[in-house]
Amino acid sequence: MKNTIAAVMTASLALVPVSCVWAQGNPGASPSTATEHPDEIVRMHQQVAAANREYNREVAAAKKVYDHKKAEAKKKRDAAVEVAHSGVSQ
Repeated sequence: MKNTIAAVMTASLALVPVSCVWAQGNPGASPSTATEHPDEIVRMHQQVAAANREYNREVAAAKKVYDHKKAEAKKKRDAAVEVAHSGVSQ
């Protein structure tokens, strides 16, 4: 599970610069918010904020998967405990 999360985060971080280069290399596209501001430092902060938003989105998705798997495991455990308890009372 940790390897999957790490792979997803690594892939997303690798794609962030590619999407920025593509947007800057395509003059026919509408200007993105990161390239609208004339100040280089402001653009850098906007790009960092965009990367953080993407990271947070992917972490939230991974947490949902984790919570789902955890709930499934809990159901299995509870069923096994119920079987064990019913076997003792007889």
